[in-house]
Amino acid sequence: MKKILITGGAGFIGSHVVRLFVNSYPDYQIVNLDALTYAGNLENLRDIEDNDNYVFEKGDITDQEFINGLFHKYEFDGVIHLAAESHVDRSITHPLDFLKTNILGTVILMNAAKELWKDNFDNKLFYHVSTDEVYGSLHDGGFFTEDTPYDPQSPYSASKASSDHFVRAYANTYGLPIVISNCSNNYGPNQFPEKLIPLFINNIRNNKPLPVYGKGENVRDWLYVVDHARAIDMVYHKGKLGETYNIGGFNEWKNIDLIKVVCKVMDEKLGREEGTSEKLITYVKDRAGHDLRYAIDAQKIMKELGWEPSLQFEEGIGKTIDWYLENEDWLNHVTSGDYQDYYNKTYQS
Repeated sequence: MKKILITGGAGFIGSHVVRLFVNSYPDYQIVNLDALTYAGNLENLRDIEDNDNYVFEKGDITDQEFINGLFHKYEFDGVIHLAAESHVDRSITHPLDFLKTNILGTVILMNAAKELWKDNFDNKLFYHVSTDEVYGSLHDGGFFTEDTPYDPQSPYSASKASSDHFVRAYANTYGLPIVISNCSNNYGPNQFPEKLIPLFINNIRNNKPLPVYGKGENVRDWLYVVDHARAIDMVYHKGKLGETYNIGGFNEWKNIDLIKVVCKVMDEKLGREEGTSEKLITYVKDRAGHDLRYAIDAQKIMKELGWEPSLQFEEGIGKTIDWYLENEDWLNHVTSGDYQDYYNKTYQS
């Protein structure tokens, strides 16, 4: 039985990846490692928690002794590394947290993998999941490709760029079998409501202000999270060792235009008069180091691995809003912290 460690598997993207692997590969043992910080929520995985090929381990990737013991216990064949501090605003106020988790944590995981696999790298893989923010900002058109020079502009993107470099350095220095992917903004079910789309859905639901940085002119490429999970599956199983794959949705939106779409759909879903939610938009001072535009060229993964996004934004945002409106208990638990009781009852003796 192949044993795969998925780090950060109780988070937004991680929970979708864990579910896909558990359901699609019953002959794999999937070990989900998560520290269960504010963004990790095991309620995301209740539907698979009793599956025979699924195990949850609570722990911190920066705890070297714990990580070494975990690798010794399970003897993993592969790692899909999703655990990261990922919120740009938090990185501005607490940069050391991002350095510790995103850089040191990645290196500790690679050291454990290198030691476990030192006698034979065959059929082993360390897959590092990263972000398009490492490339900086696009000012003159064009798209990020796998060959775009790195130019991180925030503590978050700098920490992810550094971890990318360490992963490539371990491949070059030690022969560690690696792949890397850099993905654009994700949206969809189970996203912690500090991120733009679930934040605005929740605020509209509760008639609270919708804070928009600057004039809302910043442009992002958006990808439905289930499509990202599918891409990770393909990269893990079909990607070429040592390669980087950019994953994007071909869905560029100015923030203000995206927000207006969310407002319109929410008004329709809630039975409110059109334009009601737009009145909640409030413009605030722009964030420090706020990159103007990100846009991914995903031709490589499409041509080499046969992946493509299944949903365009208008359809995906409708499905996303439906999920949040149908799962108000989940949203209320996350925003109130009640879900911590579930962790304690389920995973603490």
